[in-house]
Amino acid sequence: MNHEEKLQNVTVLGAAGKMGSGILLLTAVEMADLSLKPENKDKMFVLNAVDVSSAGLSGLMKYLEKQVQKIAEKKTVLLRRWYADREDLVENSEIIEQYIFDVLNIVRPGTKIEAAYDSTLIFEAVNEDKDLKVRIFSQIDRNNLHKPWFFTNTSSVPIHVIDQEAGLGGRILGFHFYNPPAVQRLVELIVTDATVPAMTEFARALAGNLKKVIVPAHDVAGFIGNGHFMRDALHGINEALQMAHDRPLYEAIYMINRVSQEFLVRPMGIFQLIDYVGIDVTQFIMKVMNPYMKDEDLHSDLLDRMMELRVKGGQFSDGTQKDGFFRYEKGRPVAVFDTDKKEYVSVSGFMEHCDAALGALPQSYKPWKVVNFSRDKKATMLMTYFTELHAMQTPGAVLAKKYGSRSKAIGKKLVADKVAFNENDVNTVLLTGFYHAYGPINDYFD
Repeated sequence: MNHEEKLQNVTVLGAAGKMGSGILLLTAVEMADLSLKPENKDKMFVLNAVDVSSAGLSGLMKYLEKQVQKIAEKKTVLLRRWYADREDLVENSEIIEQYIFDVLNIVRPGTKIEAAYDSTLIFEAVNEDKDLKVRIFSQIDRNNLHKPWFFTNTSSVPIHVIDQEAGLGGRILGFHFYNPPAVQRLVELIVTDATVPAMTEFARALAGNLKKVIVPAHDVAGFIGNGHFMRDALHGINEALQMAHDRPLYEAIYMINRVSQEFLVRPMGIFQLIDYVGIDVTQFIMKVMNPYMKDEDLHSDLLDRMMELRVKGGQFSDGTQKDGFFRYEKGRPVAVFDTDKKEYVSVSGFMEHCDAALGALPQSYKPWKVVNFSRDKKATMLMTYFTELHAMQTPGAVLAKKYGSRSKAIGKKLVADKVAFNENDVNTVLLTGFYHAYGPINDYFD
């Protein structure tokens, strides 16, 4: 079965979710583009969008229509070639409307898993729950005569464990999109010794068609992205807890967040990143990874406490940020959660004296957005900045140097522990998947 035949009947599980909707969009467009080739005009392409939420599926179709229109508007020249034999399509608006129809016409939304029984390729983006994935995969495989390939979006569960427990005989690999899949260019590719070789070739070809950057990772719980993020998060949490011996924890959270964002020139601070991912998701991923860790304990009592208080973070369906460690207004953190009083404390009441306690940033400081999008000057700007930072002994500079060194050590350990194939792959994940301005393994920190 060739590439196009494999994509004639596909199912996306968890299609209405944050990750599943993006995967579905990318797949629908890829399948529609294949269907418009002259040699495929008589072939049927079916994309099953399966989710437990009927309401979510209704919203999904509206999302698809809106996103496909944006995609169509960017490739009208190509669409004109594809629809050259359609004399009824004259104006660009008519061609765009037809393309939207053709993409959406491929999608079959539904809540029944039985739809996957005829598929040759299954994308899975359900909850990060190993037992759930095994149960679903087993059911599909027992009832599907095509011996389908399973592409799991898991960001933490070892692939070989799912394979063995679901009895898939190597017909599974990790194809971990980053959020949001339609925008993020990174995909972590995880194969096992048992993975069918043709699947790896197909995955790489598909990633190329989707214009994704593939980074391979060994089949170790958490892989590269979460392998670094979870440990980086624990470092930030523990630094805040240590600082809280001398000041309120909410002040310490604000300060460590600022250090990990501004002093380290990152797109957001570590507590904002935890909020973005979701406190509940971060805690759960640590629980998934921890049993496979021999020499460390990936656990945080602070995350447990936040969950007890039902403060979870994450995003609403429209992409806006839910409150977590921070309360947000128009996407900006304006207050920090006080775990003792169980209420948010406005940063305006303590920001000034916390900033004074950290000390000034180096004179050459430029915000992440300026540095990250200055291609020619980025290396020079960063070297100048971190040279100044290393010469400073203010509390903020000391914390930043410790944080940067720890981040580098985490990256190196991922290579030493054979999670990442090499240091460049670690840096690529953080640069591409987390939008960092520089990789954790660098010359800026010891």
